[in-house]
Amino acid sequence: MALGGVLLKSTQTALRLAQFLASVLVLGVFSWFLAYLATHHLPQSNGTKAVEGISGAAVIYTFFAAVLTCFLGGLTFAALLAILLDIAFVGGFVAVAILTKDGARACSGTVRTPLGTGDAATGKGLEFSVRGSNNVTYYPNLGRACNLQKAVFAVAIINVILFILSALVEVALMRHHKREKRYGPSPSNGYTKGSSRFRFGRRNKHRGTRDAELATAGGAPLGTGEKTAVGGNGYTGASTRPGGTHF
Repeated sequence: MALGGVLLKSTQTALRLAQFLASVLVLGVFSWFLAYLATHHLPQSNGTKAVEGISGAAVIYTFFAAVLTCFLGGLTFAALLAILLDIAFVGGFVAVAILTKDGARACSGTVRTPLGTGDAATGKGLEFSVRGSNNVTYYPNLGRACNLQKAVFAVAIINVILFILSALVEVALMRHHKREKRYGPSPSNGYTKGSSRFRFGRRNKHRGTRDAELATAGGAPLGTGEKTAVGGNGYTGASTRPGGTHF
């Protein structure tokens, strides 16, 4: 494989791994939110479920994409499918950023989180509370929930950029694969793959070697151990001395 193909595949694999880690973070945070709400029999918003669903799908996609890039990177069908999915996840993480936009605010005073709205330090003002086994009422840590939501908001924006970049790299991989397929292997390039630029260089190299050989053969002194045609009757291996004397 040409150096350009190795570089493109390495870049794409790195992007996929970054997308995977970012998606795992979002999935982990919102899975914890939903688990907390479910454990205490509290209402779960559709937005919270949507964020978990989008991030879960992204985790699965980016995991397989990172693995398969080494084997299928650049193939037309696989590249087109990856580009479509990348565009879809750009929209998906834009939606995640919108759903977690409250994370862009300061995590002090009254905050809005997937666990509810209330004071970041005490949780007071929350529309619901949790009653423990000893009948003591307590509130979830909304300050921590706000910080987690802030992290998800930032990661969602980063993932939007990463998916745009991976779509562009996928286009470059597809074009590179088509170029490599078009120019190799064949007798004209020594049965090695390569684009026209490298193929042209190899052909010129072989041509230069052949020209050197021909020049060497053409520069040998005539009559030294060579048979010379005499008239139309045959050949003789005789040589002549200066002055025309045969021996």
